Amino acid sequence: MSQPPQTDVSRPAALARATLQTSSRLQQQALLEQPSDEYLDGIEEEWNRRLDIEVETLVEGMSDLVAIASIGDKDKFRVAHESFQAQCRAESMVRAANSLLSLTHSLKLLLLLADESQIVRQRTAELSRVRTEVDAQRAKATELCDGLLHDEVLEGPVQAVAADSGA
Repeated sequence: MSQPPQTDVSRPAALARATLQTSSRLQQQALLEQPSDEYLDGIEEEWNRRLDIEVETLVEGMSDLVAIASIGDKDKFRVAHESFQAQCRAESMVRAANSLLSLTHSLKLLLLLADESQIVRQRTAELSRVRTEVDAQRAKATELCDGLLHDEVLEGPVQAVAADSGA
């Protein structure tokens, strides 16, 4: 039997797939068993974390650019070094801004493609709660007005009699 030719090209060895698929299946099973509220909270936390990291990168980049931009007596090496630092910081800030733009786009899509029935249910529940509050306040206002009118009706003839007897 002939052997394959000897070369200096590396041949990747096959990974043990049984353990990778098992862990992958376990992770998928855990995600399926996780309640939707916990899953959505996890996604929200991940997005908040990404947002915080990118904003922090922008803030640090801007403060570093301001610190680098000092005016003074500098040699050519120092000017080249600061120029390189400024370019690196500007590139990282551009990446962070693009990441924020991507995050914003994802949130817009999520809002547009969200489960409208859930939004409608929330809106309906809020509307019924507000209507209940309004009805309660109307009933309270009606009671107060009735009380005032009832007092005026009772006080009206008493004042008229007092006015007639004084005249």
